[in-house]
Amino acid sequence: MATPGKVSKKERKKQIPAKTSLNSPYRLQWSPLQSDDVHFILDTLKSKLSTTGLEKKEVKGFRQWGKKRNKNPPTGHDSVAEPPQITLDTVTPECPVKPREQGWTDVAARRQLAIGINEVTKALERNQLRLVLVCKSVKPPHMTSHLIALCRTRGVAACQVPRLSESVAGLLGLKCVLALGFRQGDRNEDGTFSDTVEAIVPRVPALQVAWIPSPPSETGATETRGQKRKIEDISPDITECPSCVLQPLKVKKIIPNPYKIRKPKTKKK
Repeated sequence: MATPGKVSKKERKKQIPAKTSLNSPYRLQWSPLQSDDVHFILDTLKSKLSTTGLEKKEVKGFRQWGKKRNKNPPTGHDSVAEPPQITLDTVTPECPVKPREQGWTDVAARRQLAIGINEVTKALERNQLRLVLVCKSVKPPHMTSHLIALCRTRGVAACQVPRLSESVAGLLGLKCVLALGFRQGDRNEDGTFSDTVEAIVPRVPALQVAWIPSPPSETGATETRGQKRKIEDISPDITECPSCVLQPLKVKKIIPNPYKIRKPKTKKK
């Protein structure tokens, strides 16, 4: 019996665990791409992939249906004659044996690409890419939102291209291509897609990330380099830093559904 002053364990209310987090005040968005640039990027990729001939080939083997098989095959007259096996002696120039090749047609060209969100993310973390193209049909959009900050910090040109997956996936022999990255080639060797990257990069708009300052203009940098530095010309006035604006935050609490019927844990005897 529990004392009247204390509450028994059964009468105690089970505390509902809640996860507390802060939401981000910034919204990462891809810079809009003009329609002329979209057509140019898609046409350039199609022509390059078609001339390269890069494609993934999958050979579908014959699948035997039915799990039960006769372990002891019949012997004697009832036995079924096995099909003749093709050997090197039976091969003639009239009927040569075609080997079943499976995989990418050009392995060297495949190594210069990063296909898929996971592969593009890993290559960006290692700073191995020059250009990143993301399909606009990705849902939910937060699957590719982390690529914006990664590309901005690495100085990689990136944009969101409509109809990228349906235009490129068929040429590569894949079902879908949600993200496509072009790797950095060696300085001495020209990569297969180097001309494609050089043609697309000028048409890619710059990414805007609120907490990463934009680089200074090249004109201002060249002017300061040309001037002679003298101690007398340095003004003692201190330049004022731009005022920082604090963004409002909201506290989010994720509480599980208290009305959900949960199965009690069975005690092991």
